[in-house]
Amino acid sequence: MAVSIAEIIVLSLIADWLFRRFQLPGLLGMLLVGVCLGPHALNCLSPSFMGVGPDLRLIALVVILLRVGFELSRSTLHRVGGRILLLAFVPATCEGVIITLIGPALLGLTTMESAILGSVLAAVSPAVVVPLMIRFIKERKGAAKDIPAMVMAAASVDDIYVIVAHGIVLSLYVGLQGSLAWRMTGIPLSLILGAAVGLIVGSILCKLFDRFNPRATKRMLVVVAISVLLVRLQHQLAGSIPFAGLVAAMAIGFVILEKREHVAHEISAKLVKVWIFAEIILFSSVGAQVDVSVAWKAGLAGLAVIGIGLLARGAGVLLCLTRSPLDIRERLFVTISFSPKATVQAAIGGAPLLAMHAAGMETAPGEIILAVAVLSIIATAPTGAWAIAALGDRVLDVADPCATAELGQL
Repeated sequence: MAVSIAEIIVLSLIADWLFRRFQLPGLLGMLLVGVCLGPHALNCLSPSFMGVGPDLRLIALVVILLRVGFELSRSTLHRVGGRILLLAFVPATCEGVIITLIGPALLGLTTMESAILGSVLAAVSPAVVVPLMIRFIKERKGAAKDIPAMVMAAASVDDIYVIVAHGIVLSLYVGLQGSLAWRMTGIPLSLILGAAVGLIVGSILCKLFDRFNPRATKRMLVVVAISVLLVRLQHQLAGSIPFAGLVAAMAIGFVILEKREHVAHEISAKLVKVWIFAEIILFSSVGAQVDVSVAWKAGLAGLAVIGIGLLARGAGVLLCLTRSPLDIRERLFVTISFSPKATVQAAIGGAPLLAMHAAGMETAPGEIILAVAVLSIIATAPTGAWAIAALGDRVLDVADPCATAELGQL
């Protein structure tokens, strides 16, 4: 496995440099490295690396969401908090519903199978969106209206919401026991409970850091480790207590930023360095999951489903931005920012197929769902990342720090 990691690091860094030289997002090169080295192409990666791939992607996702928490201040949430909630739920719901409706006609799935597909495709990829939004925040682009912070937070909650909804729809399809009302209620409960636990844990960590005053690197390791354990707790409580561990991780960063801003900045700086490695592992391992031949089977019908779903998502985004202070160009930027798909589709795209096989059901629908999920990664991750970077640099104005500070005091 060590050799596979070394190969991925070297080739990904080279690909990142080459793609940036051509004004393209470096993550595209990392994805391509994963596709080429993966089991569906050159098959150069060791089985042990592929086996720990999900765990490595989880750690990378935790790092992403922690960075979100450490960038979200209370003043920002006061200004755009309501809009964040709308953007987290409405666009994903619009996309999931429209795919549920068109799936039977275009792909020959049943309505329930189309709903499963919708729950797979409806997630936006924070792995693509968050790093780009953090770059815009550091450059103060769009800061006057908190556009990058709003997109970053909404995309992260959208991701968690869709994962929870997918579990509910899939469990209903394969006949797992449980009340539908309780499962539906579990979505907001899991988010609320996750936020509450994160706030408590973050407050405790602030006191422990004050008491023992560990170095910034150790603080960062403690925060990451506890966040991973909270996600593990989510899996252990599944089916009994609704709990979103990823929301808890975001809340930890938010609390530390609110209570100990200098500590938050120190930890955030360390996370930036960790992200260099985590980004390589995340995108290369996602690319390694991509089977181009499987995506090819989805064909034009699969592309049509993805495209119509994105149109519905875009309509949902524009609906959420009604009466917002954003101009037309900025609303287009937000809409484009909610288009890339990668991490969640790679993580759960094959789950329906495995669940159908385990339940002794016909697996053909699961194969179709997997094929369209893979196709969505190929079609939207590269183009979405490029479009966000290019459009953001053009339409987001650089904010005056003094004007932004005055706005935060209103």
